[in-house]
Amino acid sequence: MTAANQPWMWLSAKLMALVHEEQLAEHGGPAGIRDEGMLASAMGRPQHRALYESPDAAALAACYAFGIARNHPFVDGNKRTAFVAMEVFLDLNGFEFTASDEECVLQVLALAAGEVEEETFAQWIRDRVVSQHA
Repeated sequence: MTAANQPWMWLSAKLMALVHEEQLAEHGGPAGIRDEGMLASAMGRPQHRALYESPDAAALAACYAFGIARNHPFVDGNKRTAFVAMEVFLDLNGFEFTASDEECVLQVLALAAGEVEEETFAQWIRDRVVSQHA
C-alpha cells in the first residue's frame, strides 16, 4: 500500500451525489440526500484522518465506505454508494480492487450493520488490492 505522504486524490460530496444518482438509475430506489451534513461529514473523514495519522489507501477507502454506510446521508442506496466510493477512491489512487461481487455484498452489509469495524474492513480491502503501478 502507498505511504502516508501520498498526494491523495480525494472524493467530493458532489461526486458522491452523482454516483448515488447513477446507482439509483441502475438499481432503483428513492432519490435524494437525507442529510447534507452527514454527507459532508462522511466525505471529510478520510482527509481529517490523513492530517493526523499516516493511513494507507485501504484505510482511507474504508473511511469513505464507513462514513457513507454508517452516516446514512442518502434517502436510499447508502450501502451501494459506500462501496462505489471505496472503489472509486482506490482506482483514482492507483489501486485495483479484486474481491468477488458476493464477498463485497457480504462485507458492505456487515459494515453497515455494525458487524465489522472500520479497521477490520480496511484490512479486508488491503488483502484485496493490487497497485496499478507495480
